[in-house]
Amino acid sequence: MPHLDSLFNAFITILVTIDPPGLAPLFLALTGGMNRAERLQVSIRASVIGFGVLALFALAGAAILKAFGITLPAFRVAGGLLLFYIAAEMIFEQRNERKEKSASAAVTKDRIRDIAAFPLAIPLIAGPGAISATVLLSSKMPGIAGQAALLAIILLCLILTYCVFLLAERIDGLLGMTGRSILTRLLGVILAALAVQFVADGIKALALS
Repeated sequence: MPHLDSLFNAFITILVTIDPPGLAPLFLALTGGMNRAERLQVSIRASVIGFGVLALFALAGAAILKAFGITLPAFRVAGGLLLFYIAAEMIFEQRNERKEKSASAAVTKDRIRDIAAFPLAIPLIAGPGAISATVLLSSKMPGIAGQAALLAIILLCLILTYCVFLLAERIDGLLGMTGRSILTRLLGVILAALAVQFVADGIKALALS
């Protein structure tokens, strides 16, 4: 069983890359005009699809990398750099702007036909950052116990995301623009530190290989 610190770091990493508070206003925008029951269906389906995508990469991420001839240390460095870029976007408030553009474009194209799958589940919940973090963490949590713990962490993060969707209207009103800005930047700083650690571990592993 992974150490408690590793489990906590994994939880924080995945939760920050998914960024449930940042998804709350986008969820409201995407489900505009829907009643409470319809929003409930969208939130359930999006959470289930998001979990399925991240679970797939948690269990088969290493095999997917091997098929492309990519080593885990190399992916760890690349993934860490990607996470750092996402963290920088969060700190300078560029990530929400990018998400909003993706969301609005998808709504125009699909006319809210299946927003639970796209863009809510992919790429807003299970985006490149969350997928990269999941693959990186799966390499650091090997074995049946490690994989089970990682799946449990992903499930917990998606349950929290689902809860945020249910409380989106209240959370958005409670935080306000200032609150969302402060929270996003704080989470960005935490993610940046975790990303640097990923890069350092990857470089160390490459040096030893």
